[in-house]
Order: sequence, then structure tokens, then C-alpha cells
Amino acid sequence: MRAGLIFCLAGVAILAGLLLPPVARAQIGLRATGLPQRGGEAIYKGICQGCHMPDARGATGAGTYPALASNSKLEVAGYPISVIIHGQKAMPEFGQAFDDQQIADVVNYIRSHFGNDYKDPVTPKDVRAAR
Repeated sequence: MRAGLIFCLAGVAILAGLLLPPVARAQIGLRATGLPQRGGEAIYKGICQGCHMPDARGATGAGTYPALASNSKLEVAGYPISVIIHGQKAMPEFGQAFDDQQIADVVNYIRSHFGNDYKDPVTPKDVRAAR
């Protein structure tokens, strides 16, 4: 009986982890690969805009969330790749949560929208090299 209860509780814990929002999964190291977040716009809207805002202008409140709109730091593609993979300050690391294609997609999206017009596309190979 006790073994069955432990097995059941372990199953609930695993299932609960899979039902967490993507940011929470990323923070505890669960991979988001295979989830509906595919494509840069979908990833941005599903994950990033919660902090950086729908217009990418950032926010200040419980913390400071930098603007991605018209952001000259995005000119060098390696910068947003590194921040997304490894995190920075209050930004959690997403390197374990997203695959190379997902990171490339969202980097390309933020670098080509919100007043940013950086033309050199990021590839999954670029992301893999930064890991």
C-alpha cells in the first residue's frame, strides 16, 4: 500500500511539472521541446512578452525588464543568443528548456520586429556553437 502511494505521488509530481507554464518548466530544467511554442512569434508571445511586454518596450515594477524594441544590443546576434541560453541578472536561463531551432527562431523574431531591422539570420548551428 505504501509503495503504491509513493508511486502515485511521484506520478502526480511528474505530471504537475509537465503542466507548469513554460517559464516555470525552464526554471526547473524541464525541456519545452515538442510543446506548441514553435516559431519566433509564438515563443515571444507565449514566453517573452510576459516580462518584455507585447510591444517589447520592457517594464519596471517588481523588477526591471529591458526593452527589446529598437535595442542596439541586438545588432550582434551572439548577445541575445547568449542571454537566452545562459540568462542574465533576473532573466532566467532557457538553454535547457528550448532547442537550438526555438532559440534561433525567437532571436530572429526579436531582431527583425519592434523597430529592429537586423538582417543577418541566426541559425540553429549558431545557437549550438554558443552552448
